[in-house]
Amino acid sequence: MSTDIVSVRQGTSPLILSMPHPGTGIPPEVAAQLNARGKLVEDTDWHMRQLYGFAERFAPTIVEAQLSRFVIDLNRDPAGVSLYPGQATTELVPTTTFDGAPIWQTAPDANEIERRKAAYFQPYHTALAAEIERVKAEHGYCVLWDCHSIKSVIPRLFEGTLPTLNLGTNSGESCAPRVEAAAVTAMAEHPLTQIANGRFKGGWITRHYGRPSERVHALQMEIALSAYLTDETAPWTFDAPKAAALQTTLSAIIAAALDAAKELERSRS
Repeated sequence: MSTDIVSVRQGTSPLILSMPHPGTGIPPEVAAQLNARGKLVEDTDWHMRQLYGFAERFAPTIVEAQLSRFVIDLNRDPAGVSLYPGQATTELVPTTTFDGAPIWQTAPDANEIERRKAAYFQPYHTALAAEIERVKAEHGYCVLWDCHSIKSVIPRLFEGTLPTLNLGTNSGESCAPRVEAAAVTAMAEHPLTQIANGRFKGGWITRHYGRPSERVHALQMEIALSAYLTDETAPWTFDAPKAAALQTTLSAIIAAALDAAKELERSRS
């Protein structure tokens, strides 16, 4: 199933890859409100489908956004509540880039934000929720892997250089301890810089859908763009040789999380 808002490709395994930020589409009525900087959609999670091409071995379901996060951020609380109180972040409908540059000629008002929630936010989450329920019905459990990437240096959001791998489980709340431990252990076996539940602990998708007591294990992986792009600036070119080591590592982490979730399900039977 594919629309201008969300693309869904159903797989045959317990794994769902959620990709809320790779889209660059902008509806005409929204594009008319953006300034020149906003139209660059620079905070896109670039080349997610290409990066996660290795995951075909897991036969995943893929839920992928088609619209830019500047239209509305699918990984923010729809109530507008900050996921990181006291820290700089961007809103449900961002008013700036991550670097703090304004993106609108005139910022969207409350009515426009509500319109976008209904028109663009809800369809993605309706699709994702439906796939979670389908996968659970088929397998008894689900591993939801939320795919993200970001520039490695953004002084407004964090100090210094971001580690290559930033695993988030909402500090252990969004997946079973066994699943988290397996992912962290597998990650540690690879030399890429890494942290679990550091600056990025998981956004709204991880926190909202991760319900280990209901057999939905959600993990977010935020990746530094420097690990798989030629440069962290336009034209945002995918660097296949550079990405290879990253893909090997990601594959090992996902495999470990899936194995742990499967063993946990067996132990409950």
